[in-house]
Amino acid sequence: VDELKRYMREAVSVSNDSPVLLDRFLDHAIEVDVDAICDGERVIIGGIMEHIEQAGVHSGDSSCSLPPFSLQPEIIEQIATQTRQMALALKVIGLMNVQFAVRGDEIFVLEVNPRASRTVPFVSKATGVALARIAARCMVGNTLAEQGVTRDLETRFYSIKEPAFPFIKFPGVDPILGPEMRSTGECMGVGQSFGAAVARGQQGVGIQAAASGRVFLSVRDADKQQLLPVARELHARGFSLVATEGTWKFLVENGVECDYINKVTQGRPHIVDMIKNREIDYIVNTTEGRQAITDSYSIRREALQRKVNYSTTIAGARATLRALEHWNKRDVLSLAELHQQ
Repeated sequence: VDELKRYMREAVSVSNDSPVLLDRFLDHAIEVDVDAICDGERVIIGGIMEHIEQAGVHSGDSSCSLPPFSLQPEIIEQIATQTRQMALALKVIGLMNVQFAVRGDEIFVLEVNPRASRTVPFVSKATGVALARIAARCMVGNTLAEQGVTRDLETRFYSIKEPAFPFIKFPGVDPILGPEMRSTGECMGVGQSFGAAVARGQQGVGIQAAASGRVFLSVRDADKQQLLPVARELHARGFSLVATEGTWKFLVENGVECDYINKVTQGRPHIVDMIKNREIDYIVNTTEGRQAITDSYSIRREALQRKVNYSTTIAGARATLRALEHWNKRDVLSLAELHQQ
């Protein structure tokens, strides 16, 4: 509440008499990107991409999977139907991008853009079809049928768009993810399974994942229930767990073996000491509120300096677990070979 009051005071002082826009945040929602092409009469879906990070993280900073890895078929079909209806109603000629949020059985439209998005090159490589070329021909009068494009595009393997971040080059910058875009590039990973594609994507951007060792866990209250299966799987894989007070107490009460470590503000030895001593191999740290983000900044920054893999969302931690199953498998295929299979 105090943070909202401060923000409103500053916003009003900057905007003078202009209105301040308030967005409603959907907690624990899945964000979905859709690229489609419309010729005025027919709409084909180029790709439906499920974001790995939850809604609220900028789409440019969120990893995404084509095809979706967890959405139910009926939800995917509803998203495709709504996309077609919007494209025809808006009289789009060419490319269109729609961003949805899915929470439970509800589908929310976040925004509709009658233009190409940054995901078009990714979808084109994943499907083997040049979306921009088809859309450009639609814009000069060639229909989709005339171009021989009459069905939604499909892919026989998983493709992951993994963002690349420049945090290590900017001392003092907090690597936590949020609504402001921070990535400066991206990598594409492909595989026959979701986990294999995530592994290739993370390796492509230089992430170093540990197959064993010690994991530090510290999450906000809203994420504790979602952390439980992640912690149990980490323990089952042979990782030892360490956590600060709130997370430690929750895990122990739910039967997960875990060691206690001080927060930085509670005195030494604390978690940053462990990171500096290279006693931590992976970090899962989610926060909310200005004070909590400030208190945990030194954890994220030290992890970055020591090249310790970390996740600032539970969804990111789940994806990393799937990637570990395929981390040391080195099957290499070109996109041309994959599309010929």
